[in-house]
Amino acid sequence: MTGKLYPDASAALDGLLKDGMLIASGGFGLCGIPERLIDAIVASGIKGLTVASNNAGIDNQGLGKLLRTRQIAKMISSYVGENKEFERQYLAGELEVEFSPQGTLAERMRAGGAGIPGFYTKTGVGTLVAEGKESKIFDGQEYVLEQGIFADLAIVKAWKADTTGNVVFRKTARNFNVPAATCGKVCVVEVEEIVAPGTLDPDAIHLPGVYVQRLFLGAPYDKQIEFRTVRERETV
Repeated sequence: MTGKLYPDASAALDGLLKDGMLIASGGFGLCGIPERLIDAIVASGIKGLTVASNNAGIDNQGLGKLLRTRQIAKMISSYVGENKEFERQYLAGELEVEFSPQGTLAERMRAGGAGIPGFYTKTGVGTLVAEGKESKIFDGQEYVLEQGIFADLAIVKAWKADTTGNVVFRKTARNFNVPAATCGKVCVVEVEEIVAPGTLDPDAIHLPGVYVQRLFLGAPYDKQIEFRTVRERETV
């Protein structure tokens, strides 16, 4: 270990994990997910987790691995499709689900990272999303109060980082990783490449090092695809 740099996922999570904690996880489907960190959490055996993430991956991939081992007690998610184990556990009453519209979930994470405990939004007004939540009228329009997410731990996946923790994501793999990273008391980042300080363009930094406490090199990665659809080759 040197500064923020750790040798692997298990070392980077050492001393951070406990039963019942709230984890904010980056990723969208299988794009930009912190797969090495998820594997290390599976191996740790901690239970009763609440996980805030756009979704829970798919069966046996991404956060789906933690569902399979019954380590997640509650999901705060936007999308719950494409995961049969997620569906089965929820319908069986084995998993609590807090549904949060996608933009609202991203803003809840961003708000937590900015120290904002709550905000009003029109999204979800008049639906099940608003049930049990405070509402307020602004200029004749109803808004519902949503709470910021303050996670015990943030786990994210990035493309490049320097050893001081400045991070760059690649294209759509940025997704929920930035707001998830900022809302954690401790943020651990796995990256495809680590470079020397000063190597990255300061204007291209997506996540400043002040938000990152620990990082490690997770490469090599296999690019996972949820559903591969191809057409048959046409014969001449």
